[in-house]
Amino acid sequence: MKKIILWIIAITTVAVVGNTAWSQSDRKDKAVYIDSKNAFMDSIKSSLDKFSKKETPKNKSFKLDFSTVNAPTGINDFKKYWHNKPISQGNTNTCWCFCTTSYYESEIYRLTKREIELSEMFAVYHEYIEKAKRFVRERGNSAFAEGSESNAVARMWKMYGIVPEDAYTGLKPGQPFHDHSKMYEELNKYMQSLKISGTWNEDEVVSTVKTIMNSFIGEPPETVTVDGKQFTPKEYLEKVVRLNLDDYVDVMSLMEKPFYEFVEYEVPDNWWHSKDYYNVPLADWMKAIKSAIRNGYTVCIGGDVSEAGIYGNVGLAVVPSFDIPSSRINDDARQFRFSNGTTGDDHGIHMVGYTEKDGKDWYLIKDSGSGSRNNTHPGYYFYDEDFVKLKMLSFMVHKDAVKDVIKLGKY
Repeated sequence: MKKIILWIIAITTVAVVGNTAWSQSDRKDKAVYIDSKNAFMDSIKSSLDKFSKKETPKNKSFKLDFSTVNAPTGINDFKKYWHNKPISQGNTNTCWCFCTTSYYESEIYRLTKREIELSEMFAVYHEYIEKAKRFVRERGNSAFAEGSESNAVARMWKMYGIVPEDAYTGLKPGQPFHDHSKMYEELNKYMQSLKISGTWNEDEVVSTVKTIMNSFIGEPPETVTVDGKQFTPKEYLEKVVRLNLDDYVDVMSLMEKPFYEFVEYEVPDNWWHSKDYYNVPLADWMKAIKSAIRNGYTVCIGGDVSEAGIYGNVGLAVVPSFDIPSSRINDDARQFRFSNGTTGDDHGIHMVGYTEKDGKDWYLIKDSGSGSRNNTHPGYYFYDEDFVKLKMLSFMVHKDAVKDVIKLGKY
């Protein structure tokens, strides 16, 4: 009996003590979010990467030594015409739309003194739709790429209209720059798959292309409200923008086509094979540019920007004497470079001013490309007259700017 009583007392004691111990450890813990890190494992990986990494020399480009070039020193050296401030096309190949939209904005101001910013991405969005349609109709025998030409903008505006920049930016909230790399990769992968599947259903293809683009750059608006009035994109073009798009002409200069005729500009970005380019000899081509820029017109122009004489870090474009002397730049030199591929249709830009220096013109170029952002006049290049003469291939301008210089058959 005594043993039983002692056993009960022992158990009771343990229970009491245990219960007391449990109640003393009853903490009120809380959780927090922390950055996951393992410093030692990071050092392991870093050391292994360093051990296995092969040293590769930095890429070098063959460029002119610009230190001896007697160029304008700043934007204020130029007589310039009104244009909206330079904006970046980001990580896209849409210079064709940025330069042309900028040009049309300047034209609106020249004609009406109204300052308007228009959406580049609205035209880009619908250009992809038209590329997709032609790709289907041609059973894949049509270019489907990011590039295009200046006259594509007027073509898209006529078909779909246009909206203000703030109505359709093509950017997601907080997105600092345009980036079409993944969008184009997905679009192109889908379009190329049609060649294998043979699913040439235009409506289905357009619907899929729209779905892909909507996920990356958003769906364009069907209406916009401006000054309290609602417009469709076509109404906005007609009633607010009020540009007669048929008043603009594209002029090129290549010996491979008949002069003083409207011809096809045979470059990949002219994917719909437009034959609306008026071809003239180089002397007339340069005379037309000089006349336009001196008489209050800006010029939308495009050509090759991959030469030793153009460098974004200094913001200059010239023709080095070790390439070709200035006196030798003629129709043959242009055609020779175009035919052998050393001159290509690389980039579209907006010529917004000019100045004269040492008996030659320099042109103020507004450029949406990234290269133009690396100098003391970000968003601009200074193009020497010879560079335009040798390396630029076509330009767009109001027909009145060139009517006294070249014969325009259909205008």
